Amino acid sequence: MIKLVIIASLALLAGLLWRNWARQRQAGYIAAYPYARFLDRRLAARRPELTAEQRAEVFAALSDYFVLCRRAERRMVAMPSQAADDAWHEFILFTRHYDKFCRAAFGRFLHHTPAEAMQSPTQASEGLRRAWRLACAHEQIDPKKPQRLPRLFALDAKLGIAGGFVYQLDCLAAGQASATGDTTFCASHMGCGGSSGGGCAGDSSDSSGSDGGGDGGGGCGGGGD
Repeated sequence: MIKLVIIASLALLAGLLWRNWARQRQAGYIAAYPYARFLDRRLAARRPELTAEQRAEVFAALSDYFVLCRRAERRMVAMPSQAADDAWHEFILFTRHYDKFCRAAFGRFLHHTPAEAMQSPTQASEGLRRAWRLACAHEQIDPKKPQRLPRLFALDAKLGIAGGFVYQLDCLAAGQASATGDTTFCASHMGCGGSSGGGCAGDSSDSSGSDGGGDGGGGCGGGGD
């Protein structure tokens, strides 16, 4: 009996160590992936207003997004940046490379579908709040009392992306901008359970449920296998 307990404990420990090793390997793969090698020319054609340095920022933000998707495991994560989403669209067109990337980074395919396919605005808002929490954790920002925006939430405004999603920590200013027709959303209340605008979402789940995107702005979302 004691031997069985010891064997079970060792098996559990080995399983935990292997899972931790696999997560670290996935994180390293996402961080080191040569996005620009495949995507720089295509993003330059899609967004000719961006400089090479700015496109590098977009690829860094896309890498951030994939990190969030990995940490969320099977839960939907909204895409808060139109620029990063543009790069993601271009990546998907390299079907074999993208499929191989997904298998190595997530252990499954990361889907990308139109926001219209999401089940409800409530699910969409939750996907954006999850993106906010994970992005803040990734950059060591207090999600309830942020002093700055995570890179994914700041990118479109920083680069002046036409049709992009602009987030502000000042909810009053965001509300005033939205009233004038600008695509501006309040970010600082998302850590407290509020909802805001968002772009797209990815889902590596094996189910057909989805809860990505945002109810104030949107582009696309993730669906199950």
